Amino acid sequence: MLSIVNYGVGNLSSVQNMARKACGAARLVTTPEEIRASERLILPGVGHFGHVVQSFAASGLAEAVTEHALEKKKPLLGICVGAQILGTGSEEAPSLAGLGWLPFACRRFPNTPGLRVPHMSWNTLSAKRPSPLLAELDAEARFYFVHSYYMEATDPGIVLAQTEYGIDFAAVVGAGNIFGTQFHPEKSLRFGMALLSGFAKLPLEHARAA
Repeated sequence: MLSIVNYGVGNLSSVQNMARKACGAARLVTTPEEIRASERLILPGVGHFGHVVQSFAASGLAEAVTEHALEKKKPLLGICVGAQILGTGSEEAPSLAGLGWLPFACRRFPNTPGLRVPHMSWNTLSAKRPSPLLAELDAEARFYFVHSYYMEATDPGIVLAQTEYGIDFAAVVGAGNIFGTQFHPEKSLRFGMALLSGFAKLPLEHARAA
């Protein structure tokens, strides 16, 4: 079963519905006790980076999520701004720090003739290194993006896949048991379902050994 952290932001019902299709069972978790009983967590997020950071800090769930990811080293997947807050910070809210779990910061897309910001479209991935998260994707895989800021890794080793939109940027990041996608799997039809299926099948022993 996949557990989706309900801290007041994110496409909760859409994520839950897609997660159910991917692995058969998914639930929203709203208490530290439910989080501590979970094997795999999804951390959603949409909107302004600052609002998401502040909502997560005020939710009363941050300690349990941190314990899940950093102490117990259980799998965690951040989606969109839920992925962005896993890094050190964002130009969207310079006065607020991210969680700092992965070595990247978020930058605003540069102005590029012919390209609109936000990046709001379907786009493909270019895999950078193997990962069980991406194991079920095929050559036709494409995903739905909606974002004005992108993840810029200070350690290229965390970039599992990248996408091109005027520049190449990290679309999927991961290290050990912690993963993040800039796109929305819940809006990406069978491709998003395949990615969530890969996350659901990630062995817990893999997370401990990574």
